[in-house]
Amino acid sequence: MSDIANLKSYDPFADTGEEADLKVAGYIHIRVQQRNGRKTLTTVQGLPADLDQKRVLKAFKKEFACNGTVVQDEDLGEVIQLQGDHRLKIQQFLAAQEIVSKDKIKIHGF
Repeated sequence: MSDIANLKSYDPFADTGEEADLKVAGYIHIRVQQRNGRKTLTTVQGLPADLDQKRVLKAFKKEFACNGTVVQDEDLGEVIQLQGDHRLKIQQFLAAQEIVSKDKIKIHGF
């Protein structure tokens, strides 16, 4: 009677060694965050490592007439932040400059 096999405990929250990787290979994520009132912040994450983030930021700032910065994140690496909602403009810019194709860009936000 003590040999019941289905009473073996299974912990669904146990660490299996697999980590949910925040960087999805090959995709560029463009997100928008609401600040206060009508103010928004656009973030660009996942640009190829061979690109100079500061040069890309400089081109964005000149093209979109906004201010921005490059932020170093522990998990995501270098992330570009721009003032304002420039999601579609960034997608068109990256596709026009042939940095990445449109199907490799994911746009998030409202």
